[in-house]
Amino acid sequence: MKKFIFLVSLLAAIVIYTACFYKHVAVAPEKAIAQTLVMQVDSFVSAKNKLKAAVETGASEAQLQALFLQTRMAYKRFEWAAEYFAPTTSRFVNGPPVEEIEADGQVIEPAGLQTIETVLFPKYDTTRKATIIKQLNMLQTGSDKYKLYFNNIGIFDWQVFDAVKLEMFRIETLGITGFDNPLTLKSAEESSASIESLQKVMGYYTDENGTSKFSEKFTLANSYLSANTNFDSFNRAEFIIHYADPITTAITSLEKKLQVHVIRYNRLLRQDAPTLSDTNAFNANAYAPDTPYYMTDKKIALGKMLFSDPILSTTGTRSCKTCHQPDKAFTDGLAKNTIINSAALLPRNTPTLINAALQPSQFYDLRATTLEDQSFAVIQNEKEMHGNMRLATDRLWQDKNYRKLFAAAFPKANRAGIDTFEVMNAIGSYVRSLVLLNSRFDEYMRGNKTAMNQEEINGFNLFMGKAKCGTCHYMPLFNGTFPPRYIKIETEIIGVPQAINKKVIDNDMGRYAIVPVESQKHAFKIVTVRNAASTAPYMHNGVFTTLQQVLDFYNKGGGVGLGFKVDNQTLPTHKLNLTTKESDEIIAFIKSLDSK
Repeated sequence: MKKFIFLVSLLAAIVIYTACFYKHVAVAPEKAIAQTLVMQVDSFVSAKNKLKAAVETGASEAQLQALFLQTRMAYKRFEWAAEYFAPTTSRFVNGPPVEEIEADGQVIEPAGLQTIETVLFPKYDTTRKATIIKQLNMLQTGSDKYKLYFNNIGIFDWQVFDAVKLEMFRIETLGITGFDNPLTLKSAEESSASIESLQKVMGYYTDENGTSKFSEKFTLANSYLSANTNFDSFNRAEFIIHYADPITTAITSLEKKLQVHVIRYNRLLRQDAPTLSDTNAFNANAYAPDTPYYMTDKKIALGKMLFSDPILSTTGTRSCKTCHQPDKAFTDGLAKNTIINSAALLPRNTPTLINAALQPSQFYDLRATTLEDQSFAVIQNEKEMHGNMRLATDRLWQDKNYRKLFAAAFPKANRAGIDTFEVMNAIGSYVRSLVLLNSRFDEYMRGNKTAMNQEEINGFNLFMGKAKCGTCHYMPLFNGTFPPRYIKIETEIIGVPQAINKKVIDNDMGRYAIVPVESQKHAFKIVTVRNAASTAPYMHNGVFTTLQQVLDFYNKGGGVGLGFKVDNQTLPTHKLNLTTKESDEIIAFIKSLDSK
């Protein structure tokens, strides 16, 4: 009898918990969410059809622009799921309005809402009517794929939590910067539509007891966005700290409270990161070749020794540290260093290694995919270190101290030598230890209100807004690793001059030498802005010696703005119209990004 009573009580508890967890819905949350997503896609299709009909019947510019904004607003309501569950499809629904080149050289043409925006804003280009029709038809194809997915593929609770939090991070890094609406600048309104949808999604998982204030956080964020719609004056720092961060922190806490079973996988932005500014938000091992090659204390110590030892160069005269000097933020302070044992110059500037581990590809032309590949390429390069790894490993094996250190860092039975990859992995591990997200900016975002002054805060808001720096140098890494998934890193064609006093583009072809596609001529990796105050001179050729020169270059519209012929420039060619005060504020902010 007691056993029966116990079982009944247990069953009742499960029923009560389930009722609470599912918020009294007839179906499980993930099923209800999938149904809602299908309806939202239908609403998107309806808005798209109205726009298409208006285009075909010759509606006025104002009518077309209004219908377009309604269409994109409809997309934003399910963007969180579209980007998470069907990212390939989303590339053709809301992809960038420029040609993209995959690592294998595949060319992806501009497609989606952003491409349509370039036709309708700021003025409707009636000669491109056919382009709009083509793009709207592609939106229908994408919508069909979304519905097929949401109608047939099961969605798990952990994926909902993950996707919702990533959408909040997307809003922080892209949504409020004008990244995908550079001509309409409806960042606040579109972000509000996304957050309103997220609020409804998370409503399936909250209860009236311990999480009643959860929904209020979304309401407060929406209220702030609704009250602050001016793009240039929008206070992004305040929004992130006081409205976005509390939401992502609450999502993380609720997931733990409900004991949602989470499938973990390796990625740069950790799944359990409560905010983008959390001290442990980013995983320095994310781009390591495999789990056995993650950094350890012994590998780091060995890598640090190898980094400073000229034993890896054939002549014994140059080490990694020769060009990547710790006291210069792991650069050398030169426009270009010299070819080993020569007065001739290397082809490119030496980039910083601080936070290099937070990039999925290395070198200005992205030719290396790991830090191991990078170190191997530099050591073997006849102009840089002119090394021979077979000879170098032999020399290391003859050194009793190195032999002992390698055995400790890479334990294995019956060791008879040192493997080339062990050398590379040790150096790579040391570089991974140089992830330093500990600047004054980071302190400020983590709650220390005295870490930045008002000039620097103003500079951050300009960087993320009017100056449009944040649409390429993505917060909080401020490099080109694309958020919030951080899987790929982007290149940009900005028209860097050959010399400060020459009105001609530098002759370095950049990424084109690796992927010979016309649009890749003069394309270079978007490098980090962190520690930029300590890493002059700037650009791949070291042409600019001050941050003021860099800001002036961007303010004028890059190479095209200076009068160069750069047909494939991806940087906006119009002037930013930054005042001297605004440029100074941006530079002040950049200085707050120096690592400690």
